[in-house]
Amino acid sequence: MTAYLGAPCTTDHATAIIVGETGILFVGPSGAGKSAMAFACLSSAQRLGWNAALIADDRTCLETRSGRCLASCPEPIRSLIELRGGGIAQYRRVPRGIIHLVVAPGPASADSRLPESNEIFPYDGAELPLQRLWHDGAVDPLSALRALRPDCFSGI
Repeated sequence: MTAYLGAPCTTDHATAIIVGETGILFVGPSGAGKSAMAFACLSSAQRLGWNAALIADDRTCLETRSGRCLASCPEPIRSLIELRGGGIAQYRRVPRGIIHLVVAPGPASADSRLPESNEIFPYDGAELPLQRLWHDGAVDPLSALRALRPDCFSGI
């Protein structure tokens, strides 16, 4: 357990970012493309002139409060994101954020071409929309997420 604002939280192998006003949590096994997809979304948000900030990469502290999932980052890795094959980079960060959408990057395949719609990611009493998304580089992930989950970006 890791401390988050004095309350217990769990540390998960995940990446969390804020684009505009939307908190996005990328989940999946090591090598799934979480950091790369998160970095691509941050870069796209910057090009749009939106707020773009890293909450945490690789290890993300998660807790729920009042039915909302909150993310923060353990001290040793704050503001750091791994760009696989290139190294570790620093990125503008925020100390914590509310998560609105969970993304599960995956490889392109015939089996995952049309994932189930309206999937939910349950986390300790919170239920978040889950979007599966290929990380093949053919589509800007932020553009795809805005098209597939416009309700998560309505404040922008």
